[in-house]
Amino acid sequence: MAANFFRTVQGYLRIRVTGYAVERFLNACGYRGILLWGITPLEDACEMNIRIADFRKLKPVIKKTGTRVVILNRIGLPFFFYRYRHRKSFFFGAAACAVLIFLLSGLIWDIDIRGNLTYTDETILEFLASKDIQNGMLKTQIDCERIAKDIRKEYADVIWVSASVQGAKLKIQVKENTDASGMETDLEVKKEEKVPMDLVADRDCVITEIVPRTGMIQVRPGDTVKKGEVLISGLIPVRDDAKEIIGYQYQKADADIRGKAILPYEDVLENTYSRKEYFYEERPHQMRRRQAYYLRVGRFQLAFGNLQKKEENQELHTSEYQICLGKRLKLPIYLGTRTVIPYTAHPETYEKKEIQERLSADFKRYLRELEKKGVEIIENNVKIYTGSKTSAARGELTVLLPVGTLKASQIPEISELPK
Repeated sequence: MAANFFRTVQGYLRIRVTGYAVERFLNACGYRGILLWGITPLEDACEMNIRIADFRKLKPVIKKTGTRVVILNRIGLPFFFYRYRHRKSFFFGAAACAVLIFLLSGLIWDIDIRGNLTYTDETILEFLASKDIQNGMLKTQIDCERIAKDIRKEYADVIWVSASVQGAKLKIQVKENTDASGMETDLEVKKEEKVPMDLVADRDCVITEIVPRTGMIQVRPGDTVKKGEVLISGLIPVRDDAKEIIGYQYQKADADIRGKAILPYEDVLENTYSRKEYFYEERPHQMRRRQAYYLRVGRFQLAFGNLQKKEENQELHTSEYQICLGKRLKLPIYLGTRTVIPYTAHPETYEKKEIQERLSADFKRYLRELEKKGVEIIENNVKIYTGSKTSAARGELTVLLPVGTLKASQIPEISELPK
């Protein structure tokens, strides 16, 4: 494979040798160190490949053996360049393109974020931009370890971050803390390790289960608590021999607490709605569907055509495509289309069955969201009520759910403590 590559770079010839002493010609070439390969015997001739430099050494061999040599084909880069020697602009463009691709491959053209559920891609990209991490920057300026550290520091729910450069893409994978359901952390207080934290109720409920880890329990199962009431205290009192409080040990309260609570539910649906009939094809006496193209490079955009909406019953639809070289090299160049599509609005009224189906589907979706947060439904008292103008699903849910949110402890002065 490597030998064929170098032969193509140097160039070689495909020749045909005829005469009564072809065997002598081959022996003479071997004696003089002339390399021949791809030898194909014919009835009265023989075809083979030979290097350009060796071809110039054949004259004495041909004269001595009485053979005749004909060039069949010229192969390799030297012949290619000679054939297109008058097309200098083509080679200049090809070289410039290769240099441009080489330079662009040293930049970051795409930031791919995976694993984020709570925070959107736009939120994380804005944060990275504030740290000067954005498309178009040099790969050598990327500090993956620093990026991971900054994201963990900025977002408390992110417990693991991985940043890596793959081709022209900066790939960021995050993992959020989905186990701490209902737990909200004061970020400023969390950064201070020596500040005590209480676990307080985040809603009115009846405590059903407590599994403590750290801190002092302030309530028991069966107690009714109000929102803001301390469940687990982060202050552990230190007493002297007289059992008087002389100080506190600071801890961050931690426990699995579940409570029984009532969640109100209401979902209102208008009985009438507007059904849109779109006109994708031009029709007589109807508004015309218009389309225009645009080119976007970074923050700059060049539009071809004007699509200002002239009527109320029109919608603007936009689609965009990013230019890519291969699978990984994404360029900051986008081609897009904007299409103004006319429509006619027809007032419609939901059937009673359709109202029930839509409200039931929304309610089931709400229940699935609760289940993802670790909420257990005990009793369902939600019903559907239909009216002349609106319909609604309303009622209450009795649930078992995680209870508790972290809050900075109120540290009393030792002199103010009751004796």
